[in-house]
This record gives sequence, structure tokens and C-alpha cells, in this order.
Amino acid sequence: MDILSSRVILRPRNYQETLAFYRDGLGLAIAREYPGGTVFYAGQSLVEVAAHGGSGTSSAFDGALWLQVRDLDDAAAELALKGIRIDRSPVREPWGLIEMWIRDPDGVPIVLVQVPTEHPLRRDSRWSPD
Repeated sequence: MDILSSRVILRPRNYQETLAFYRDGLGLAIAREYPGGTVFYAGQSLVEVAAHGGSGTSSAFDGALWLQVRDLDDAAAELALKGIRIDRSPVREPWGLIEMWIRDPDGVPIVLVQVPTEHPLRRDSRWSPD
């Protein structure tokens, strides 16, 4: 099986509220819109907010969206200005990433991550003859 692309699909209780959160609150750019949904760019992935297919009730979502940002202090300040509640302020985790936690209007956890310069995720893994 070849996986050609992927996205996370959210089916919120209140489409307009969740759409505004991802578009205006987080400032994600729109990849495409269709009748009943909006797909956002989220780095190398896509997040789709769908106004269809949900039950209209809360559903358990035990995962989290992982969104990498350049600077968490800047992101925290921007979110605060927009009135978005921060569940956990930026903290350097034992695995070396700096993480901050927020939630969307349906309570979906969102971890905003800053990868420090010295972290292994920043290393160039391409082969080199040197």
C-alpha cells in the first residue's frame, strides 16, 4: 500500500466556532474550501474542519494535534492577544522539545512545539561523504 497524502479530519459540534479557531485564532492558511468544510495547511500536513459526518455530540479524542512553531514565546503572546486560553505554558520536556498546550473549542488537545537548535530533529540526516 502506498500512502500518497494524509490529513486529520475534525467533525466539531459547532462548525463556525471551530472554523474561526483554526482560521483566525491559530492563523492556519486555507488549502481549500468545499461546501461543508475547510481544509487548512498545517506544516507538512493538513487539518480539515468538516461540517458533515459528525454525530453532533462530543466524542473522545485521545490523541493530540502536534504543530511545530518557530518560537513558542511569540506564539504564546499571539494566542494571548487573541484570547485563546493556554492550558500549559512552554516547558522544555525531558526529550528536549519545548512544548505548550492549548485546546480547540471541542477540547481537542493541541501541542505547540518548538524544536531547539541543538535537538536531533534539527540535524541534517542526508548522507555525506565526509
